Amino acid sequence: MTKKQKKMLIRIIISAMLLLGFHFLPVQGIVRFFLYFIPYLIIGYDILIKGWKGIRNRQPFDENLLMAIATIGAIIIALYDSGDYTEAIAVMLFYQIGEWFQSYAVGKSRRNISDLMDIRPDYANIEVDGKLEQVDPDEVEIGSVIVVQPGEKVPLDGIVLEGVSTLNTSALTGESLPREVNVNDEIISGCINMTGRLKIKTTKGFEESTVSKILDLVENASSRKSKSENFITKFARIYTPAVVYSAIALAILPPLVRMIGFGLSAQWGAWIYRALTFLVISCPCALVISIPLSFFAGIGGASKAGILVKGSNYLEILSQVKCVVFDKTGTLTQGTFEVSGIHHNKMEDEKLLEYAALVESFSTHPISKSIQKAYRKKVDASRVTDIQEISGNGVIAKVDGICVAAGNDKLMKRLQIPYIACHHVGTIIHMAINGEYAGHILISDMIKPHAKDVISSLHSSGVEKTVMLTGDAKKVADQVANTLGIDEVYSELLPSDKVEKVESILEGKQYKGKLAFVGDGINDAPVLSRADIGIAMGAMGSDAAIEAADVVLMDDDPMKIVKAIKISRKCLRIVYENIWFAIGIKLICLFLGAIGIANMWVAIFADVGVMILAVLNAIRALFVKNL
Repeated sequence: MTKKQKKMLIRIIISAMLLLGFHFLPVQGIVRFFLYFIPYLIIGYDILIKGWKGIRNRQPFDENLLMAIATIGAIIIALYDSGDYTEAIAVMLFYQIGEWFQSYAVGKSRRNISDLMDIRPDYANIEVDGKLEQVDPDEVEIGSVIVVQPGEKVPLDGIVLEGVSTLNTSALTGESLPREVNVNDEIISGCINMTGRLKIKTTKGFEESTVSKILDLVENASSRKSKSENFITKFARIYTPAVVYSAIALAILPPLVRMIGFGLSAQWGAWIYRALTFLVISCPCALVISIPLSFFAGIGGASKAGILVKGSNYLEILSQVKCVVFDKTGTLTQGTFEVSGIHHNKMEDEKLLEYAALVESFSTHPISKSIQKAYRKKVDASRVTDIQEISGNGVIAKVDGICVAAGNDKLMKRLQIPYIACHHVGTIIHMAINGEYAGHILISDMIKPHAKDVISSLHSSGVEKTVMLTGDAKKVADQVANTLGIDEVYSELLPSDKVEKVESILEGKQYKGKLAFVGDGINDAPVLSRADIGIAMGAMGSDAAIEAADVVLMDDDPMKIVKAIKISRKCLRIVYENIWFAIGIKLICLFLGAIGIANMWVAIFADVGVMILAVLNAIRALFVKNL
C-alpha cells in the first residue's frame, strides 16, 4: 500500500467514524450543519478542489464536478428541508472508497510491471588496477570488459570471457528454470547472475541493450489504446456534459410544467433532489476506470508470464485471431541440428559416431558440429590424417590409419560403394570404413517438445486455420506439418515469398478474424510487420523481434502462443462484462431516479457499487497462471 493510499484510507475511516458518531448526537439547526460539514470536508476536499480546477481550466465535465454538484446540492436541500446530511456525506464517502479500490487495483497491476522493471541495472563493474569500480551502465562503451558478481544483475549484453555460472531469467521469460552459461556464450542484460563470477565483453551500449529495449516497450504500452478504450474516452466526453444538461432539465422543466401547464405546486425540492440523484447515478466512473484498468491488468499479467504486449490495441487484436501462420525453423523446431538416429550400422553405434566425429572435426559446418556434440567426448585431432574434403559430397580421411569416408549419397556413388537409402526425413551422413559401407547417421532439426500440443490447443481454442511457411525442402516440411497436425504447409520459400504468401492468405481470408504470424524474429521482420499481429518467440536478445513484432514471447516455449491468446481473450471478456454490467445497471437506475423511485442510496450503488464491482472484476485480468 502506498503512502497516498494509506492517507486516503485514514481519511475514509475518520469520516466514517465521525458520520456514525454525529448520527447519535441530539443537535439540530446550524450546529448540526457545521458538525456534519467536518467529515464532508475531510473526505471530499480534494474532489471539490479538482472540480473547481476543471471549471477554471474550462474542462468542467468530469466525475469530480458531478460529485461536487450532487453532494453540495444534497447538503443545501437538507439544510432547508430535513436536516439529514447523511446521504450527501455518504455519497462522497462511498465515492472515495471506490476510488481507493481503483487505486489499489492499479497499484497491484503496476507491481507486475514493476517486477519486470526490476531488471533495470543500477550499475556496471569495471576492473581498474585490480579493483572493481561501479559506473553507470550508460557510460560503458562497446567492447569494454565488465565483471558481474554472484547476485548481481547483468547490466549489458555481451559475450562471456571468463567464468561459469547459472542465470535467473525469470524476470524476462516468466520461467524459474535457470540457464547455464560458459565461456564464449552470449549473455543478455536483465538476467541475474546466481553462482559464479563472470567477466563479460560488452557487444552493445546500454541504449541498444535487451533490457533497455524491453523497458521502453513496456513503458510505452499504455500509449497504444484499444478501440474499446478509445470508444470509452470519446463516450465519456459526450456522455458527461449530456447528463449534466439532462439533470438541469430534470430540475427545472417538470416544476415549470407543473406550475404553468397544470397550475400545481412546483415541488422544486423534490425535483432538484431527483436531478442530484440522477447526477450521482450517471457518473461514468465504472466505465472510465475499469476498462483501461482491465487492459492494464491484462498487459501486467502477460508480462509476468514472459509475454510482452506492446499495447492494449494489440491485446484486442490478439483476442480476435482465427488464423495462425508459423515459421518452421526456430519456432516449431529447435533450429539446431541433432543426431536423431544411427541406422544399418555394422559396428557399435558409439564406434561409428567416433569415426564420424573424428573425420568431421576439421569442419565448421553445422552438420559437423552436431556430430561432435552427439559424440560427447573430446576429439583427438592428431589421430586424423590425409584429410580430403570434397565440396558438396563429404570428407575422406584416415583415422588411426583406417580409411574413413563420411558424406552424402553423392560421395558413396563417387567411391562406388553400395549404400542403403534412408526412409527417414533429414540429412543423411553415409559412412564407409576401408571401402565398405558401415551404416548411416540421421541428422535432423528436432521438433520442439510442445509443438504438437500447441497446434491441437489452438484448434480446440477456436483458431480456424494453422499454416506453416518454410524455406526447407517439401519432403521435410510435409513431414513436420503432418506430425504436428498443421492444416496447410508451404515450402521452399524465400523471405520475400513468405510476405507474398501471408498477403495471399489475408486476401483469400477463409476464416473469420485476424491473422497472426509467429516467427523467431531474426529473419522474419517483414512478415511480422505485414500480419494483422506479429508474434516473435524465443526473442531474448533479438533486436529484430522486439522492433518488428507486436507481441514478444521471451522464451522458446511455443505454448506461450496459446497462453498469449487466452490472456487476451480473458481480458476482452472482462472488458465487455464491465461495459454491459455498468451501462445496464446505470440505465435502470437512471430511469428509476427520473421517475422518483430511486433515492440517493440507490444512486450510491449505481455509481460507487458498480465501480467497485467493475474494478474487482478488472483485477481478474492479472491472474494468468492457470490459463
